[in-house]
Amino acid sequence: MNGLSERFDAVRASIADAAREAGRAPDDLTTVVVTKFQPESLIRELAALGVTDVGENRHQEAQAKARALADLGLTWHFVGQLQSKKARQARAYASVIHSIDRDSLVDALRSEEATVDGFIQVNLTDDPGRGGVAADALLPFAERVLATPGIRLLGLMAVAPLDEPARPAFARVRLLSERLQGVAPEAVAMSMGMSHDYRDAILEGATHLRIGTAITGKRPTGG
Repeated sequence: MNGLSERFDAVRASIADAAREAGRAPDDLTTVVVTKFQPESLIRELAALGVTDVGENRHQEAQAKARALADLGLTWHFVGQLQSKKARQARAYASVIHSIDRDSLVDALRSEEATVDGFIQVNLTDDPGRGGVAADALLPFAERVLATPGIRLLGLMAVAPLDEPARPAFARVRLLSERLQGVAPEAVAMSMGMSHDYRDAILEGATHLRIGTAITGKRPTGG
C-alpha cells in the first residue's frame, strides 16, 4: 500500500496520544480522511484499513468518486467551498457539508424531503475574501440555518490562519462554539485540525479532524 497503512497507524496513534493528553476518549473523535486528487484505488485501500469517513473539496471530483465507490458504504464529507448552484447535487452524495457560510448556500440546501448535516464555517482572519462567517455575524447566521428545513446544524468548522500559531486560533473557535450553543444547544461539534495542526485542534476540543496528506501521502496531481 506504499506506506499507507503505516501512515494511517502513525496518525491514529498520534491522535490517541493527543486525546489522552486532553483528557478525552480517542473514540469520540471523527477522522475525515481528505482524499482530494487521490485515485479511487487509494480510497478502496483506506476502506480496507477501516476508514469510514472521507472528505472531498471539489464537487465534480467528489460526485464522481462517491458514485464509483458507492459499494463501500462510506460517509462522504464535503469540506471545500461549495457553490450554491451545486448545493443540491452535493447533498445527493454528501452526508455532511463542512462549509456553510452564506445565505445563498443555506437557501440552496433547503429541503423538505431530506436532511443533511452541516457545519457553519467561521473565518478566523481579517480577510473577508476568505471563506467563512465573521465572528460578529455568527449568531444571526446560525439562527437562519436553524430555521431552514433540511439542515441539521452540528457545530462550527474553521481553518487556522497560516500567519499565527494554530492553537490560539482554535481556542477562538472553542469560545465561538460556546456562544453558538446559546442558540443551538445541540451544535457542539467542531471541525478543525488538518495534517499539520490536528494535535492543537484536539487539545482545544475538536470533534472532527480533516486529515489528508499525513495519511494519504503526497497528492499525485494538481497539488
